[in-house]
Amino acid sequence: MAQAVSHGHPSNGHAAHSHDEHHEHEHESLKTFGFWLFLITDCILFATLFATYVVLRGNTNGGPTPEELFQMPGIIAETFILLTSSFTSGLAVLAMNAGKKKGLIGWLGVTALLGAAFITLEIAEFVHMVGEGATIGTSAFLSGFFTLVGTHGLHVSLGLVWMLGLILQLRKRGITPVTKRKVEVLSLYWHFLDVVWIFVFTVVYLMGVM
Repeated sequence: MAQAVSHGHPSNGHAAHSHDEHHEHEHESLKTFGFWLFLITDCILFATLFATYVVLRGNTNGGPTPEELFQMPGIIAETFILLTSSFTSGLAVLAMNAGKKKGLIGWLGVTALLGAAFITLEIAEFVHMVGEGATIGTSAFLSGFFTLVGTHGLHVSLGLVWMLGLILQLRKRGITPVTKRKVEVLSLYWHFLDVVWIFVFTVVYLMGVM
């Protein structure tokens, strides 16, 4: 009888462990689903901002026009930097899937540096424009411009804070189901911002100077 009881404990422990793993997997899946909902609402937000900008872009109120304000070499540099950061975030995911913690942290670090360089250039662009007398209150065109481009820049800044926090967590805990889900979600978010920027570059800048 004692033998039968002792044989039962490992199977009970294994069942409990399997149940915990299943519960954790469901919890992570639910969080991923929540992120997808957030991304959908973000798509609606940016679609609204793009539509507003397209309506307002011709209303310069006698102020500076896109052709006079936009400095394309700097904007092309911003675009190249952000596209490269999207590539390095993909390399971070590949390193994670290969179980390489150092590679994962390293590529996330490179992505964060590129993101910071992008934000620095964008702030410099805004400062230059304000110095030229082009502020958010100068015209409807500039109101639409600063709101759209500034919202994207704010999203990139939030992504950087998120990325730095995740790097610290990875250093402490390593690659776990929780940190893995966070890296995958962050990479998806970063790619989303990259796609939005391609639309910004085309609709705002290229169409603005053409």
